[in-house]
Amino acid sequence: MQPANILVADDDAVARDLLVEALKKEGYVVEAFASGEEIIARGRQGQVDLVLTDIRMGAVDGLTVLREFKRMSPDTAVVVLTSFGSLEGAIQAIKQGAYDYLAKPFKKEDITLVVKRSLDHCRLVRENTRIREELRSKDEWSPLVGSSPAMLEVYTLVARVTESKSTVLLQGESGTGKELIARAIHANGPRRDKPFIPVNCGALPDTLLESEMFGYEKGAFTGAVGSKMGLFESANGGTLFLDEIGELGQAVQVKLLRVMQDHEIRRVGGTTSMKIDVRIIAATNRDLEQLVKEGKYRDDLFYRLNVVRIILPPLVERREDIPTLVHHFLEKYVTGTAHAVRGVLPETMKLLMQYRWPGNVRELENAIERAVSLGHGPFLTPDDLPAQVRRPEYLSRETAEAIGPSDEGCLSLEEVEKRHLVRVLKETKGNKVRAAKILGIDRRTLYRMAERFGLDLGDDADSGEIE
Repeated sequence: MQPANILVADDDAVARDLLVEALKKEGYVVEAFASGEEIIARGRQGQVDLVLTDIRMGAVDGLTVLREFKRMSPDTAVVVLTSFGSLEGAIQAIKQGAYDYLAKPFKKEDITLVVKRSLDHCRLVRENTRIREELRSKDEWSPLVGSSPAMLEVYTLVARVTESKSTVLLQGESGTGKELIARAIHANGPRRDKPFIPVNCGALPDTLLESEMFGYEKGAFTGAVGSKMGLFESANGGTLFLDEIGELGQAVQVKLLRVMQDHEIRRVGGTTSMKIDVRIIAATNRDLEQLVKEGKYRDDLFYRLNVVRIILPPLVERREDIPTLVHHFLEKYVTGTAHAVRGVLPETMKLLMQYRWPGNVRELENAIERAVSLGHGPFLTPDDLPAQVRRPEYLSRETAEAIGPSDEGCLSLEEVEKRHLVRVLKETKGNKVRAAKILGIDRRTLYRMAERFGLDLGDDADSGEIE
């Protein structure tokens, strides 16, 4: 892997040289410039991974540099450099799209952490863009939302299996979007012009499910007054999506296995078999391997289904995708409403980020749809959210464990947050880098939280500065 290409702009030669030296020691390729004009000109010449720019420079300041790079290279991460006591410029830059900021005098741990996070962000954005373009190059809509590492793994597997005929097994909790992934695989593959037929294997008893899947002939059972085509026949040439595959009874398991082996079906009550060409995508929220061990599921069927397994992470494990999902659902549900909802308040987003979402993406979508329906202003407020999202007892497990056992269950969520922030700052002796890492947030969010709670984070000029 090639080292990242970083550009540094600062009219202070001492600060510039110190920063360049520190970055080169980390193995990065670094180019330094004394003005905004120079770094913008360099940016026009080729791809740049990261830009570090001072806020206050001559005629072309850091905000101008930021705007130019966001225009000509949107996937380039930009970090602004500022002096302590003049954080207003940094906050303004972040609002305009800067990834983070570094306060002077620079600290080694700050540089390492901020640069690594910025480059990771840049890499994820580019990888997400590449995979999405790969999927969308087939001129099919893809419903995949999110850029977390966990979802990038999913996108990679989806991109690889779309062109194949292999059976796919989607595994994940309810509400993680298994049917959306199944539809994306179908829509971006060679069977896109053929039917996509979903069937919920847990919604019908085995006798009815068998006749639905395989069809039946006239007189096959009481009430069969005519012949009926089954779902396998309807999906011929296309894709059959077997949702809740773990709920199949033993009898249907045997018949499904035979279909997958022989590529033939026989209607209930029929005497002849017919060839079919159907791609099967199965989904389950159960542990099929455990069911096999317990003797509740056929091992030969499991191995037939488990050709390509894609595990969909629960929302709590891809929490960084929540803002993206929220805005995606906002765009979806504001259309046609009497009032225009432009976004969510910071405190609303904080609640959305902290809730554990047992119903995963489906629950989040329902919460946003409800909030849009009930909201009255341009921004969604905490009061627009369902009650469980606003109550402290429904905090995520990570948040609850971090807070620890106490009498804080009787406090408001805001007070719980404040106490926890104070506790972490005390434990880290005011080290903002360590505090942000423990809290799972970046420093800009840390400063916003402190400002909201009226806490003074003190001077940045403590130990660990570059000498």
